Amino acid sequence: MEIHFQTKEESNRKQLEDFLKLSKAERFYQFLRLMEKVNQFPVKHKNDTNSNFIIQIKAS
Repeated sequence: MEIHFQTKEESNRKQLEDFLKLSKAERFYQFLRLMEKVNQFPVKHKNDTNSNFIIQIKAS
């Protein structure tokens, strides 16, 4: 294992270069893998029905 010290800009440039070296199909599959990983993040769901904004129009 090697440790490389680099700036954020250098790191971002290297990631971009590595990504652009991939074929279009590989880029698409990489994107799908990223979306799959994002869906695994824990998320809080708010189920509070009292916070809904309800407009009631009463017939006269």
